[in-house]
Amino acid sequence: METSKKKRAGKVVKWIIVLAVLYVAAGALVPFMFHPKVKEDVQKDLDVSRFHGQDVPGTDRAVVVETSEEALDARLLMINEAKESVSLSTFDIRPGGSCDDIFSALLDAADRGVKVKVLVDGLYGMIHMKKLPLFYAAGSHPNLEIRFYNKPNLLMPWTINGRLHDKLIIVDDKLLLAGGRNTFDYFLGNYTDKNLSYDRDVLVYNTKNGREEGTDSVISQTREYFDGVWNLGVCKTEYDRVPGRSAEEVKAEEERLRTHYQELQQKRPELFAGDPDYVSFTLPTNKITLIHNPTHIYSKQPCVWYQLQQLMLQAKERAYVQTPYVAFSKDMYAGMTEVGERLKRFDMQINNPAVGDNLMAGSDYLFQKKKVIKTGVQIYEFQGDHSSHGKSMLIDEDISLIGSYNLDMRSTYIDTETMLVIDGEEFQDQLEAKIMAMHAQSLAVNPDGTYTENPDVPVVQATKKKAMLFRFTPYLFQLIRYLI
Repeated sequence: METSKKKRAGKVVKWIIVLAVLYVAAGALVPFMFHPKVKEDVQKDLDVSRFHGQDVPGTDRAVVVETSEEALDARLLMINEAKESVSLSTFDIRPGGSCDDIFSALLDAADRGVKVKVLVDGLYGMIHMKKLPLFYAAGSHPNLEIRFYNKPNLLMPWTINGRLHDKLIIVDDKLLLAGGRNTFDYFLGNYTDKNLSYDRDVLVYNTKNGREEGTDSVISQTREYFDGVWNLGVCKTEYDRVPGRSAEEVKAEEERLRTHYQELQQKRPELFAGDPDYVSFTLPTNKITLIHNPTHIYSKQPCVWYQLQQLMLQAKERAYVQTPYVAFSKDMYAGMTEVGERLKRFDMQINNPAVGDNLMAGSDYLFQKKKVIKTGVQIYEFQGDHSSHGKSMLIDEDISLIGSYNLDMRSTYIDTETMLVIDGEEFQDQLEAKIMAMHAQSLAVNPDGTYTENPDVPVVQATKKKAMLFRFTPYLFQLIRYLI
């Protein structure tokens, strides 16, 4: 009798576990299976002519920030310049040398009275920031606040997938940095030579900062966007209260960061000289405009994709897209095909899946490769020594785009995303030179999927482990490809 009760109880527990797993899986997956379209009223408001300025220099100047060393230096220079506010939005922060540099600078800015806001994706914040003393030392400062966007809750599994993918830093009304880099050593500085990512940012300087007419700068648009996300109900403050048992450890971490900052000042005095001549190393632009996706956590209208597609459709001669990976929906395939039929030159640079660092996206590309080729875009696969993570576009000879948006379904329908649309021939010349340097390390893909041979560019072969995975992952991930 007792044994029979135990068996029944065991079955009940098993069914509860099965139902719980099904509930979480359905809640996380089903809400994102169906892709919204851009509504007609939104389409009317998204007039691409607004991206073009007058044929005279506008308020904003800009420069491409290409290397990981330049990227870390730019962030430190900006933070050290701050007088009133620093707003940092990032997908992922992980402890390391570059994280120490940045948070020591943010803590010093907070000590100076600067109001510092750090916004991080909730899932990756929970995974990589955890309850570390470093972040308590920063977040407990009265002038420094850290918030997480949409911490996932398994009881509400529809919160699992909507992620913050923005990468922005705004300093006062003077400086903006936007691009594809996350905040850790894989992307910033030279703290590791084992595994780096090729990426890209753009630094924007508002020439009219501190003046009322400077509000036509893209920095004003971006601050309004950042504040809108910051104040969402799904964004919650973290690290503001130090657990009593950790007080001494956090205090020691504060002192370590302040000592680290002093050492950084001695080691890199050029980053602390103050008031750099930004005009001397930035380029004039006619106009810079921010575009972005909706900011709620659910399945989104594809606002960024729609505007990129319209820009390409209205191009006179060419469009060149650089994206780490591709994963197209039905509507994206149709849009790419329409562009391919219209443009004389339509090129796209992506990672060879053997080089890329996103297994799911690389697997999907291997499965969908023939369909991608049929859109008419000329594909070039990057064969470099590290993965490319930059997201950029060239339209004709004057329009450039840099930001966080990948040409995949996750960036199109699920995540928050931002791109800067930059009208300026000189700036595009600079960006094109950076893109073409990577193009020279890429191989053209023929209509049959093979490569056009280039004796100067060998084909990178997948590691044994990745090659083994590629035998079945392209098929496996088709079940959830709408999340890629």
